[in-house]
Amino acid sequence: MAQSKRGSLIEAVTNTVVGYWLAVATQFAVFPVFGLRVGVVENLGLGLIFTAVSLARGYVLRRLFNRWRL
Repeated sequence: MAQSKRGSLIEAVTNTVVGYWLAVATQFAVFPVFGLRVGVVENLGLGLIFTAVSLARGYVLRRLFNRWRL
């Protein structure tokens, strides 16, 4: 049975929220290693931008895979 659009959205949002917090934690750990100095607010903002892109990507790919029945 194919996943509903609502189910796809819930899965994508859950995946993206978890990914956001992992990305922010990774940025705090990795940025200084590369000499990047980013404040907390900027770091959270960058995380939100990448999260929005990730959410859209995840939803669109899920819908395509469901259409193709893969």
